[in-house]
Amino acid sequence: MTSGNDRYVIHLPVTAPDLPRARILARTAARALGFLTQLDPGETTVSREDTQGVHHRVFCDRLLDGGRRCVLRAEHLTPCTARPLRQRPTATG
Repeated sequence: MTSGNDRYVIHLPVTAPDLPRARILARTAARALGFLTQLDPGETTVSREDTQGVHHRVFCDRLLDGGRRCVLRAEHLTPCTARPLRQRPTATG
């Protein structure tokens, strides 16, 4: 029996000439779909098709004070920047 709050991963293959450009494409797609409350863009990763078990983070997503998360790219060199928490819809019963 499922609770209705299970998490799933959508695998959407794309082509890119290298890992940095694959990360850029993934960040762009995640931000473009950010209006969807079901999406967790901070957990976006990319992997090569032939090594799908090796995931490369796209966003930093480091937990900061006040429960906020960093919105910058993974491995950024500047101080983390927070985003406001997004309200998730709750099931009513």
